[in-house]
Amino acid sequence: MIPEIGHYSLVLALAVTTLLAVIPLAGAWINDGLWMRMGRPLAYAQFLLLAISFGFLTAAFLMDDFSVRYVANNSNSLLPWYYKFSAVWGGHEGSLLLWIMILGGWTAAVAAFSKSLPEPMVARVLSVMGIVGVGFLSFILLTSNPFLRYLPNAPQDGADLNPLLQDIGLIMHPPMLYMGYVGFSVAFAFALAALMGGKLDAAWARWSRPWTTVAWVFLTLGIALGSWWAYYELGWGGWWFWDPVENASFMPWLAGTALMHSLAATEKRGVFKTWTVLLAIFAFSLSLLGTFLVRSGVLTSVHAFASDPERGRFVLMLLALTIGGSLLLYALRAPVVKSHIRYTERSREVFLLINNILLLVATVTVLGGTLFPLIAEAFGKEVSVGAPYFNTMFSFIVPVLVIAMGIGLFSHWKDTRPGTYGRRILPLAIAGTAGGIGIPLIYGEWEWSAGLGSFIAIWLATAQLWDVWEKSSGKSGVVAGFKRLSRSYKGMATAHLGLAVTILGAAIVSSYTEERDVRVDTGTQVEMAGLTFVFDGIQELKGPNYVADQGIFHVLDEGKEIAVLHPDKRRYLATGQVMTEAAIDWGILRDVYVALGEPLEGTTWAARIQYKPLVRFLWLGGLLMAIGGTLAILDRRYRIRVKANKARTSVGESDAGGTQPAKA
Repeated sequence: MIPEIGHYSLVLALAVTTLLAVIPLAGAWINDGLWMRMGRPLAYAQFLLLAISFGFLTAAFLMDDFSVRYVANNSNSLLPWYYKFSAVWGGHEGSLLLWIMILGGWTAAVAAFSKSLPEPMVARVLSVMGIVGVGFLSFILLTSNPFLRYLPNAPQDGADLNPLLQDIGLIMHPPMLYMGYVGFSVAFAFALAALMGGKLDAAWARWSRPWTTVAWVFLTLGIALGSWWAYYELGWGGWWFWDPVENASFMPWLAGTALMHSLAATEKRGVFKTWTVLLAIFAFSLSLLGTFLVRSGVLTSVHAFASDPERGRFVLMLLALTIGGSLLLYALRAPVVKSHIRYTERSREVFLLINNILLLVATVTVLGGTLFPLIAEAFGKEVSVGAPYFNTMFSFIVPVLVIAMGIGLFSHWKDTRPGTYGRRILPLAIAGTAGGIGIPLIYGEWEWSAGLGSFIAIWLATAQLWDVWEKSSGKSGVVAGFKRLSRSYKGMATAHLGLAVTILGAAIVSSYTEERDVRVDTGTQVEMAGLTFVFDGIQELKGPNYVADQGIFHVLDEGKEIAVLHPDKRRYLATGQVMTEAAIDWGILRDVYVALGEPLEGTTWAARIQYKPLVRFLWLGGLLMAIGGTLAILDRRYRIRVKANKARTSVGESDAGGTQPAKA
C-alpha cells in the first residue's frame, strides 16, 4: 500500500501543479486578485504532496520492499540503512523525484518569502515555476515512475546499490547539486515574469538577486563535493576529469556567476537589463541541458544514468519548449525594457560587462567541447574532446578574466579617473610576478602553467585585500571600518579570495603532483617526495555488505612515522563487484594518497602512491566562495520589505563597500 500512496500523491501533485501553472497567471492577465492569491496555497499543496511521495519511496527503501522495481534494482537487505536512504536518489527514477521535490520546495519558498512583492509579479513567478513542474511531473509519471511493482512475483532480495555510490558523497552531493540546478528556475521565473509585466527595474533585480545567489551557493558546494568525491572514491587521484556530466554542472555555474554580477549592475545602475534576462534564461536552460545529458543515454559516464531513448526524447522536448518559449518571449518583450543608461569605458559597468562576456565565452567553450563529440557521432564520426582542449582554452580565458576582475575592483560606477588604475596596477603586477616566480620554485623546477596560475591567483588576492584595506581605512581605524562594511561587500571579497585559492591549488597540484605505480611485498620501502612508504602486508576486513583485502602502509618522514594508511580492495557480496578504496593522509599543504591495485604473484600487490601539493586548496576555495555567497544573502537590504510602488531605480550600496542599506 505504501508505494500506491506515493504514486497517488504524485498524480495529485500533477493536478495541483497544473492549477498552479494556469490560475495565478490567468489572474494576473485579467487582474483578478483572488486568482492571483491562489498561487501561494497551491504552491504549498504541491510541495506537501511531493514530500509525501518522496517520503513513501524512502519508506519502501528502508523497509526493503523489493516488490517495488526501483527498490529492487537499487538496494539490498545487507545495505546499511544510511545507504538505503541515499539509494532513494541513487538511480534515475528516484533522483528525478528528488529533483521535482526540490523544485516544489523552491516554489513553496518563493510563495512564503515574497509576501512584500506585488501580487501580479508573485502570480507570474509561481505560474512559471508551475509550468516547469508540470513538464517534469509528466516526465516522471509517463516514463520514469519509481513506484512500479514486480507483481505477482517479487524478488527475495535486491540487486544492490552501485558500489561507487555507497559513500557519504552520494548522501550530500546530489541534493546540493540539485538545489543549485533547480534554484536557477527561480531566477528564470522572475525574468519571464518581469518580461510579461514589461518592467525590468532595480526592484526586480533586487528581488531576483538573493534567490540567484542561494542557487549559486548550493551549486558551488555541489560541484566542490562532487570533485572531492571523485578524488577519493574513484581511486585515480584526479579532482576534475572534464567528464561530460561534470561539464553539465560547470556550465550553469559559469552562467550563474555571470548572472549574479549582471544583476548587481542592473540593481545599482539600471543597466544590462535585457542581458540579465538572457543570462537567467541561459543559466536554467543549461541546468535542463545537464538533465538531458545525464538521463538521455547519449553519453557514457560514471556519473550518467543508464536511460532509454524515450526518456531522452521527452527531456529534449522539455528543453526545446523551455528554451524556445522563453527566447520567443524575450524576442517579443526585450525591446520594450532595454536599458538607456550612459557610462564611460572606464566605469565599473564596463568591467562587469567584460567579465560577463568572458564567463559566457568560457561557457560556450565547455558547451562546444561537450556537445561536439555527440554531434560528430550522430554523423557517424568518432571525435574525442578531452582535457587538452579544455585546459588549453581555459589557460587563455581565465587569466584575462582574473586580471580584469582585479582591475575592476578599483573602478567606480559611471566613471573612474584614469589615475586610479595607474597607481594600483604596478603593485599588483609586482606582487603577482613575485608569486608567479616564487611559489612554483618551492615545489620544484619552474613551469609556465604553475607560474601563470600563481601569478593570477596572487594578483586577484592582492587586489581584493587592497580594496578591503582602502574601504576599511578611516579615522575610526581599520577594524571599525571593516565592521561597517556591508555583508554583501564582505561576501564578494570572500568569494573572490576563494577563487584565488582555488586557482592556486589547481595550478600547483596539476604541475607538481608526484605519482608512482609500484610492486610491493611485505617490507617493501618506496621513497617519494622526501617520504618513505613501508608496506606491512595485507589484512582481511569484513564490512556490512562486503569483504576486503586491506593494505597497511606506514608513512615515514626522516624516519619518524607520520601516518598509517589502509587502502582497501573490496568485493561486494551481492554483486561480486570489486572496488578500490584509496587511503589518504590529508593536510592543508599536501595530501599523501595510496590506492591498492591488483594482487600479483604470491604476496605481491600493485599499488599507486601519489603526493599532491595544495590539493585541499581546491575545496577550501570552493568553501570560501560558498561562504561569500552566504554572507551576501544575509545582507540586511534583502530583509527590508520592498514596496513595489516606491522602489527606486537607483538604490543600494556606496562605492565604499555599501554601508548604506537600500531603501524602498
